[in-house]
Amino acid sequence: MLNATKKIAACALVLCATNVFSQNMTTDPLKNVAQLSASGSVDVQQDLLSISLVTSRDGGDAATVQNQLREALESALNQARQAASPSLMEVRTGNFSLYPRYSKEGRINGWQGSTELVLEGKDFSRITGTAGKIQSLSMGSVSFALSREQRGKVEGEAQAQAIESFRAKAGQISKSFGFSSYTLREVSVNTNDSSPQPRPRMMAMSAKSEMADAPVPVQAGKSTVIVNISGSVQMLP
Repeated sequence: MLNATKKIAACALVLCATNVFSQNMTTDPLKNVAQLSASGSVDVQQDLLSISLVTSRDGGDAATVQNQLREALESALNQARQAASPSLMEVRTGNFSLYPRYSKEGRINGWQGSTELVLEGKDFSRITGTAGKIQSLSMGSVSFALSREQRGKVEGEAQAQAIESFRAKAGQISKSFGFSSYTLREVSVNTNDSSPQPRPRMMAMSAKSEMADAPVPVQAGKSTVIVNISGSVQMLP
Protein backbone atom coordinates (compact mmCIF):
# COMPACT_ATOMS: atom_id res chain seq x y z
CA MET A 1 0.00 0.00 0.00
CA LEU A 2 2.91 2.32 0.85
CA ASN A 3 4.59 1.67 -2.51
CA ALA A 4 1.37 2.49 -4.35
CA THR A 5 1.12 5.78 -2.45
CA LYS A 6 4.70 6.67 -3.37
CA LYS A 7 4.01 5.93 -7.04
CA ILE A 8 0.91 8.16 -7.04
CA ALA A 9 2.88 10.97 -5.39
CA ALA A 10 5.70 10.63 -7.95
CA CYS A 11 3.25 10.77 -10.86
CA ALA A 12 1.60 13.88 -9.42
CA LEU A 13 5.02 15.55 -9.06
CA VAL A 14 5.93 14.80 -12.68
CA LEU A 15 2.54 16.07 -13.89
CA CYS A 16 2.93 19.26 -11.91
CA ALA A 17 6.41 19.86 -13.30
CA THR A 18 5.17 19.25 -16.84
CA ASN A 19 2.35 21.78 -16.40
CA VAL A 20 4.75 24.41 -15.09
CA PHE A 21 7.11 23.80 -18.01
CA SER A 22 4.25 24.07 -20.52
CA GLN A 23 3.03 27.32 -18.97
CA ASN A 24 6.49 28.83 -19.16
CA MET A 25 6.84 27.80 -22.79
CA THR A 26 3.52 29.40 -23.77
CA THR A 27 3.87 32.58 -21.71
CA ASP A 28 7.48 33.44 -22.62
CA PRO A 29 7.31 36.13 -25.35
CA LEU A 30 9.21 35.71 -28.57
CA LYS A 31 12.38 37.74 -28.73
CA ASN A 32 14.46 38.97 -31.66
CA VAL A 33 12.03 37.59 -34.23
CA ALA A 34 11.39 39.47 -37.48
CA GLN A 35 8.37 39.00 -39.75
CA LEU A 36 8.94 39.69 -43.44
CA SER A 37 7.78 38.90 -46.97
CA ALA A 38 9.19 38.91 -50.49
CA SER A 39 8.06 38.07 -54.01
CA GLY A 40 9.35 37.05 -57.42
CA SER A 41 7.61 37.44 -60.78
CA VAL A 42 8.12 36.27 -64.37
CA ASP A 43 6.18 37.33 -67.47
CA VAL A 44 5.23 34.46 -69.78
CA GLN A 45 3.31 34.15 -73.04
CA GLN A 46 -0.22 32.78 -72.69
CA ASP A 47 -0.49 29.47 -74.54
CA LEU A 48 -4.04 28.29 -73.79
CA LEU A 49 -6.97 29.59 -75.87
CA SER A 50 -10.63 29.13 -74.96
CA ILE A 51 -13.48 30.08 -77.31
CA SER A 52 -17.10 29.87 -76.20
CA LEU A 53 -19.77 29.39 -78.88
CA VAL A 54 -23.37 30.02 -77.87
CA THR A 55 -26.91 30.32 -79.19
CA SER A 56 -30.36 31.02 -77.77
CA ARG A 57 -33.91 30.12 -78.79
CA ASP A 58 -37.34 31.47 -77.92
CA GLY A 59 -40.73 29.89 -78.48
CA GLY A 60 -44.13 29.08 -77.10
CA ASP A 61 -43.45 25.40 -76.43
CA ALA A 62 -40.71 24.12 -74.10
CA ALA A 63 -40.12 20.90 -76.04
CA THR A 64 -39.72 22.79 -79.31
CA VAL A 65 -37.20 25.22 -77.86
CA GLN A 66 -35.25 22.37 -76.26
CA ASN A 67 -35.13 20.43 -79.52
CA GLN A 68 -33.91 23.49 -81.42
CA LEU A 69 -31.11 23.98 -78.92
CA ARG A 70 -30.19 20.30 -79.01
CA GLU A 71 -30.03 20.29 -82.82
CA ALA A 72 -27.84 23.40 -82.90
CA LEU A 73 -25.50 21.91 -80.31
CA GLU A 74 -25.30 18.50 -81.99
CA SER A 75 -24.47 20.13 -85.34
CA ALA A 76 -21.67 22.15 -83.74
CA LEU A 77 -20.38 19.11 -81.84
CA ASN A 78 -20.18 17.00 -84.98
CA GLN A 79 -18.04 19.64 -86.69
CA ALA A 80 -15.84 20.30 -83.68
CA ARG A 81 -15.14 16.62 -82.96
CA GLN A 82 -13.63 16.18 -86.41
CA ALA A 83 -10.83 18.59 -85.50
CA ALA A 84 -10.51 17.65 -81.81
CA SER A 85 -7.14 16.46 -80.57
CA PRO A 86 -5.81 15.94 -77.00
CA SER A 87 -4.21 19.13 -75.61
CA LEU A 88 -4.34 20.78 -79.06
CA MET A 89 -8.11 21.29 -79.06
CA GLU A 90 -10.44 19.89 -76.43
CA VAL A 91 -14.20 20.05 -77.01
CA ARG A 92 -16.75 20.24 -74.21
CA THR A 93 -20.31 21.38 -73.75
CA GLY A 94 -20.99 24.33 -71.47
CA ASN A 95 -24.17 25.79 -70.02
CA PHE A 96 -27.54 24.48 -71.21
CA SER A 97 -30.55 26.29 -69.80
CA LEU A 98 -34.30 26.37 -70.42
CA TYR A 99 -36.64 28.61 -68.47
CA PRO A 100 -40.18 30.02 -68.80
CA ARG A 101 -41.08 33.53 -69.95
CA TYR A 102 -43.86 35.19 -67.95
CA SER A 103 -46.53 37.68 -68.95
CA LYS A 104 -47.42 40.77 -66.92
CA GLU A 105 -50.15 38.72 -65.26
CA GLY A 106 -47.57 36.21 -64.03
CA ARG A 107 -48.55 33.43 -66.43
CA ILE A 108 -46.16 31.45 -68.60
CA ASN A 109 -46.47 32.72 -72.19
CA GLY A 110 -43.35 31.18 -73.69
CA TRP A 111 -39.96 29.57 -73.17
CA GLN A 112 -36.37 30.74 -73.57
CA GLY A 113 -33.19 28.73 -73.61
CA SER A 114 -29.50 28.81 -74.45
CA THR A 115 -26.66 26.37 -75.01
CA GLU A 116 -22.87 26.61 -75.16
CA LEU A 117 -19.94 24.77 -76.71
CA VAL A 118 -16.35 25.40 -75.59
CA LEU A 119 -13.22 24.86 -77.69
CA GLU A 120 -10.01 24.97 -75.68
CA GLY A 121 -6.39 24.07 -76.28
CA LYS A 122 -2.91 25.10 -77.40
CA ASP A 123 -3.38 24.98 -81.18
CA PHE A 124 -4.72 28.46 -81.85
CA SER A 125 -5.08 27.95 -85.61
CA ARG A 126 -7.03 24.72 -85.18
CA ILE A 127 -9.37 26.29 -82.61
CA THR A 128 -10.04 29.56 -84.46
CA GLY A 129 -10.47 27.72 -87.76
CA THR A 130 -13.01 25.33 -86.27
CA ALA A 131 -14.89 28.15 -84.55
CA GLY A 132 -15.13 30.02 -87.86
CA LYS A 133 -16.70 27.01 -89.61
CA ILE A 134 -19.44 26.38 -87.05
CA GLN A 135 -22.59 28.20 -88.14
CA SER A 136 -25.20 26.78 -85.78
CA LEU A 137 -23.64 28.70 -82.86
CA SER A 138 -22.39 32.27 -82.53
CA MET A 139 -19.27 33.59 -80.84
CA GLY A 140 -19.75 34.08 -77.11
CA SER A 141 -16.33 34.93 -75.68
CA VAL A 142 -12.59 34.56 -76.20
CA SER A 143 -10.13 34.14 -73.33
CA PHE A 144 -6.49 33.20 -72.82
CA ALA A 145 -4.65 31.51 -69.96
CA LEU A 146 -1.53 29.57 -69.06
CA SER A 147 -1.35 25.82 -69.46
CA ARG A 148 -0.07 23.75 -66.56
CA GLU A 149 3.13 23.04 -68.48
CA GLN A 150 3.76 26.70 -69.27
CA ARG A 151 3.16 27.71 -65.68
CA GLY A 152 5.50 24.98 -64.42
CA LYS A 153 8.35 26.24 -66.63
CA VAL A 154 8.47 29.65 -65.00
CA GLU A 155 7.15 28.96 -61.51
CA GLY A 156 10.52 27.66 -60.36
CA GLU A 157 12.24 30.79 -61.69
CA ALA A 158 9.81 33.09 -59.88
CA GLN A 159 10.21 31.05 -56.70
CA ALA A 160 14.00 31.29 -56.87
CA GLN A 161 13.70 35.08 -57.20
CA ALA A 162 11.36 35.24 -54.20
CA ILE A 163 13.66 33.09 -52.02
CA GLU A 164 16.71 35.16 -52.91
CA SER A 165 14.83 38.36 -52.11
CA PHE A 166 13.59 36.90 -48.80
CA ARG A 167 17.11 35.89 -47.77
CA ALA A 168 18.51 39.30 -48.71
CA LYS A 169 15.81 41.10 -46.70
CA ALA A 170 16.35 38.83 -43.71
CA GLY A 171 20.08 39.55 -43.74
CA GLN A 172 19.60 43.30 -44.12
CA ILE A 173 17.02 43.50 -41.33
CA SER A 174 19.17 41.45 -38.98
CA LYS A 175 22.24 43.64 -39.56
CA SER A 176 20.17 46.82 -39.25
CA PHE A 177 19.12 45.74 -35.75
CA GLY A 178 22.69 44.92 -34.78
CA PHE A 179 22.59 41.14 -35.21
CA SER A 180 25.20 39.15 -37.12
CA SER A 181 23.03 36.40 -38.59
CA TYR A 182 19.62 34.72 -38.51
CA THR A 183 17.88 31.35 -38.72
CA LEU A 184 14.62 30.60 -40.47
CA ARG A 185 11.68 29.96 -38.14
CA GLU A 186 8.74 29.46 -40.52
CA VAL A 187 7.88 30.20 -44.12
CA SER A 188 4.82 30.16 -46.39
CA VAL A 189 4.94 30.03 -50.21
CA ASN A 190 2.02 31.06 -52.42
CA THR A 191 1.76 31.20 -56.21
CA ASN A 192 -0.68 33.07 -58.45
CA ASP A 193 -0.79 34.75 -61.82
CA SER A 194 -2.25 37.93 -63.24
CA SER A 195 -3.29 38.59 -66.82
CA PRO A 196 -5.21 41.19 -68.85
CA GLN A 197 -8.99 41.08 -68.84
CA PRO A 198 -10.56 38.95 -71.63
CA ARG A 199 -11.91 40.68 -74.71
CA PRO A 200 -15.44 42.09 -74.49
CA ARG A 201 -18.15 39.78 -75.75
CA MET A 202 -19.37 42.17 -78.47
CA MET A 203 -15.93 42.28 -80.08
CA ALA A 204 -15.88 38.50 -80.36
CA MET A 205 -19.41 38.37 -81.79
CA SER A 206 -18.65 40.97 -84.46
CA ALA A 207 -15.56 39.03 -85.53
CA LYS A 208 -17.73 35.94 -86.02
CA SER A 209 -20.40 37.69 -88.07
CA GLU A 210 -17.94 39.49 -90.32
CA MET A 211 -15.75 36.46 -91.02
CA ALA A 212 -18.10 33.50 -91.44
CA ASP A 213 -16.28 30.27 -92.44
CA ALA A 214 -12.92 31.98 -91.74
CA PRO A 215 -10.62 31.68 -88.71
CA VAL A 216 -11.54 34.02 -85.88
CA PRO A 217 -8.75 36.61 -85.38
CA VAL A 218 -7.18 36.35 -81.92
CA GLN A 219 -4.03 37.62 -80.24
CA ALA A 220 -2.73 36.19 -76.97
CA GLY A 221 -1.11 38.36 -74.35
CA LYS A 222 1.14 37.62 -71.40
CA SER A 223 0.51 36.51 -67.84
CA THR A 224 2.69 37.26 -64.85
CA VAL A 225 3.45 34.30 -62.59
CA ILE A 226 4.00 35.60 -59.06
CA VAL A 227 5.41 33.69 -56.09
CA ASN A 228 4.97 35.28 -52.66
CA ILE A 229 6.99 34.16 -49.66
CA SER A 230 6.23 35.25 -46.11
CA GLY A 231 7.59 34.06 -42.80
CA SER A 232 9.71 34.84 -39.77
CA VAL A 233 13.37 34.61 -38.84
CA GLN A 234 15.17 34.40 -35.52
CA MET A 235 17.89 37.07 -35.41
CA LEU A 236 21.12 35.89 -33.80
CA PRO A 237 23.97 37.81 -32.10
